[in-house]
Amino acid sequence: MIIKQAIKQANTPFELQFDPTELKNPLVFVFGNRYILEEPSIYEEVRDLFPSGHIVFGSTAGEIVKDEVQEETAVLTAIGFEKSTFLVKRKNVTEFNNEDDRLGEALMETFPQEDLKHVFVVSEGSNVNGSALIKGLEKTKAKSIGLSGGLCGDDDRFERTLASYNENPKEGEVIAIGFYGESLEVSSANYCGWATFGPERIITKSEGNVLYELDGKPALDLYKMYLGEKAKELPKSALLYPLSVQTLEDEYPIVRTVLNINETDNTMILAGDVPEGSKVQLMLSSVDDIANGAKRAGNLAMKGRQTAPELALLVSCIGRKLVMDQRTEEEIEEVREAIGDKAIVGGFYSYGEMAPFFERNSCRLHNQTMTLTLFSE
Repeated sequence: MIIKQAIKQANTPFELQFDPTELKNPLVFVFGNRYILEEPSIYEEVRDLFPSGHIVFGSTAGEIVKDEVQEETAVLTAIGFEKSTFLVKRKNVTEFNNEDDRLGEALMETFPQEDLKHVFVVSEGSNVNGSALIKGLEKTKAKSIGLSGGLCGDDDRFERTLASYNENPKEGEVIAIGFYGESLEVSSANYCGWATFGPERIITKSEGNVLYELDGKPALDLYKMYLGEKAKELPKSALLYPLSVQTLEDEYPIVRTVLNINETDNTMILAGDVPEGSKVQLMLSSVDDIANGAKRAGNLAMKGRQTAPELALLVSCIGRKLVMDQRTEEEIEEVREAIGDKAIVGGFYSYGEMAPFFERNSCRLHNQTMTLTLFSE
């Protein structure tokens, strides 16, 4: 596996320190600030570097490269596989009338499943129900096939997110990369590092990812009561106080971020489903807890691996980044300590993370977590 990386600042070309012709038919991830991905020439610029490349774009809330967290840049990670193969497929939410489970099902059906080891997803993050998308992807996927990835971000603006495959980035795209190879080893894991506080409540009214009532009372009113003065800063302040959601079907609680609020309907829009009957508590965290959670995620991803990882794709949550602030890179350093110094690290800060719980086959949508997907040939 040959892996090369480069960084681009706004209105400047990528700063290459390698010869692009070293990589034959590479998979090229470009994770970047939404404004940079809106530059009309962005796809042409990358295509000129890698004429035979398979180029996947995704907008971010921060870019991860090596041991660093970048802002207002685009980070290119080009991967040349020596023993493995891959396929890239795409769908758009508008093709399915926003029925994201059907989109996920249709996307997975485009992959031949024989010898398929893992599917990594880079998804639109503003107008997709990540839980429904994963449910569709899981519906026809064999249990032996891994699934991970993330929802694209737009810093803390929450205006729009972009993604694409072999074209200029645009809204509504869901990209999936399927990895094949007998010698390919892929492992993924997640961990949050957030703690619950306050009373436990029951979701008494919800629809998909829209939360109406807790214990028979308007959910938004209760949430604002707990936030106090910070309620004036919604929806941004909600990133600091996610919800722990214990569903009837999941053994482990799921962390859910509040993406937006609807003052007219008095509702909260979350990044994933919040089923009726689920138990809910508020959450908070500290810098040290988040950093320790990142290390725990790294240790879980390494557990049981037969080979040292060559590539680590990290997807972490914008809420973690806001809490960490100037110390954000500490969680990347903790991951590096767990996985070793041989792996090339890339990734992004997201609006939602996709990974299975440890020693579970099925993938889940997470918020406020560090997720890792480790590759080696």
